[in-house]
Amino acid sequence: MELKKLIFEEAAKIDEVMRLDLDELAAELDPLLIEILNYGLFSGGKRIRPFLTTSAGRLCGCTDEGIYRLATSFEYLHAATLIHDDIIDNASERRGAASVVSQYGLAEAILAGDFLHAHSMQLVSRIGGPQALTAFCRATMAIVDGEFRQLRNAAGFEQSETEYFTVVKGKTALLIGAACEIGGMYGGGDDGICSALQIFGINLGCAFQIIDDLLDYQGDSDKTGKATGNDLAEGKMTLPVIIALQRADEQDRQALLAIFADPEARARSLADVFGLIKRYQGFSSAREKAEELIDKALAALPVMESQDALKERVILKDLCTYVLNRDK
Repeated sequence: MELKKLIFEEAAKIDEVMRLDLDELAAELDPLLIEILNYGLFSGGKRIRPFLTTSAGRLCGCTDEGIYRLATSFEYLHAATLIHDDIIDNASERRGAASVVSQYGLAEAILAGDFLHAHSMQLVSRIGGPQALTAFCRATMAIVDGEFRQLRNAAGFEQSETEYFTVVKGKTALLIGAACEIGGMYGGGDDGICSALQIFGINLGCAFQIIDDLLDYQGDSDKTGKATGNDLAEGKMTLPVIIALQRADEQDRQALLAIFADPEARARSLADVFGLIKRYQGFSSAREKAEELIDKALAALPVMESQDALKERVILKDLCTYVLNRDK
């Protein structure tokens, strides 16, 4: 089956499970909270994290439909982080629509994100057990640490690749790694297999973020749902910029730093920044780094003997190709 079709079908299953879950919660919770949860959860998204959970589970022999309920915990937590990110970034839009904070208000957005966080942990504990909950909490704490590191780095515009990847692992990759690891646990994988799945997910997650960085400058806003140059407008030092700063001569380096230090200059200098990044191979080198990380992910992917496991391995390999070549 074509991967995009499979992702779409799996996303539909995840959405169905989440809608049933919210219907059950609606009997107990405030109607406004349920409305906000529906708004935040069903405003788009590819459901890649739960897709990885179910695929990793099947790789390890899982045939239990209950894994879909477990997988929703990753979408709930991801949605919580997006709601809180939009608060931190003062973002009025998300995926081409009003952000939760813009639509419903600050207090309501904070509380809705808190609820999704708590509910995701409840599901992992109930369905996955203590070991899965430990892995899930570890990834959750890393998200917060990554956000703090990003806030600290925002105070200055000199960031190393090492610092960049520390933030990316915390904010993005470790949760994707946990989605793979916990799926493997639920499927009955041993510690070695689950650890390998985690490594696969972390490397895939880092590559995913780099492609996001590239799409911000090179993507079609009609496809990505985000304005081109949004990272520049927010002063974010993404990998293509970091590489360009490392390689630029002093005059170009100072020009780049001056643009990033001035919000008004950032708003009018997309073409100039794009040209400087391209001049110093920031885009092509970032792409090469993403390809290296995908190679590491594939090298970590466990080799299983059953036909079902081999099928899932092919799907996960195809997903790696999809991540590298995606345009949104």
